[in-house]
Amino acid sequence: MSRFLDESLQSIVPYTPGEQPQDMQYIKLNTNESPYAPSQKVLDALNCDEVQKLRLYSDPTTKVLDQAIANYYNVKTNNVISGNGSDEILAFIFKAFCGKKGMAFPDVTYGFYPVFCQLFGIKYNTVPLDQNFCIDVNDYKDINDNVIIANPNAQTGICLDLDQIEQLVCQNKDRVVVIDEAYVDFGAQTAVPLTKKYNNLVVVQTMSKSRQLAGARVGFAVACEQLINDLKTVKFSFNPYNVNRLSIIAGAEAIKDYDYFEDCCLKIQDSRKYLVNCLEHLGFEVLPSKANFVLARHEKMSGEQVYSQLKQKGILVRHLKDQRIKNFVRITVGTNEQIKTLAYTLAGILAGANV
Repeated sequence: MSRFLDESLQSIVPYTPGEQPQDMQYIKLNTNESPYAPSQKVLDALNCDEVQKLRLYSDPTTKVLDQAIANYYNVKTNNVISGNGSDEILAFIFKAFCGKKGMAFPDVTYGFYPVFCQLFGIKYNTVPLDQNFCIDVNDYKDINDNVIIANPNAQTGICLDLDQIEQLVCQNKDRVVVIDEAYVDFGAQTAVPLTKKYNNLVVVQTMSKSRQLAGARVGFAVACEQLINDLKTVKFSFNPYNVNRLSIIAGAEAIKDYDYFEDCCLKIQDSRKYLVNCLEHLGFEVLPSKANFVLARHEKMSGEQVYSQLKQKGILVRHLKDQRIKNFVRITVGTNEQIKTLAYTLAGILAGANV
């Protein structure tokens, strides 16, 4: 670092994204991207005329996108804010609501939460998952800090039901509860309907996973009008043109194409079952996931060994160094053909290790 870096930033450990290597062709099962292409309606809408309009600024109100999201979730447009991926929306939330209050979240969850806290000078409290890697909402009942929960959880894939989320929201009406639903469309229930009942709940989603737009960077939040206005205050104090023209169009068309969305989600859920069966047949323990990934470990090999040996053979999975899950690998649900190749490769690795 240079001698000019602000002292408050010198101790930050930045978030580490999943590998995007350029050295060779890999089967990429490490960053929870969709194995399917975007909707044909998205491809049709991103035409030459729209590309030529890139000389113009995007709509700072993201009206077309917000309206499509509002229609889909049966809320009003003033209950929606869109952003440059859900990470930007999360940053707005941390900045808007955590000046005096801190933030509480599980000890195993999305790695950006502690980074945002360090970046913005927010105190934070990590709450241990139980022995089965589940969130117990009762652990949060005496916490006065704001709370953020990834549901399904970002590393385990395990989810809470709506009754548990509602219990969490009702424990303390003087704190903001954020439900980060990046993976909700693969078998969990969205908490968006609860935003009509509670003014201390924000639900965050992304179009990166279930709507095949990871490269477009489209995220959004749904909440009561007052909370959304707070987030817009941050947005318009930071970057009014935060979503580019093409991403606004892509996001709107993707959320309108319900049939394609549903088809892709069902395919991924079916492939997840196939992946779990393959892994368990090979002796892996697999946590019960409602996401587009699974967390798995083998008693005879460390997570680091599984990750490194798969990478040598052209398959990328994610190895996370959190102490409690360091012996696991996180595997994105790919196509059945990719999963078949993964299983065959793992069988060879395990045989070579005399497992």
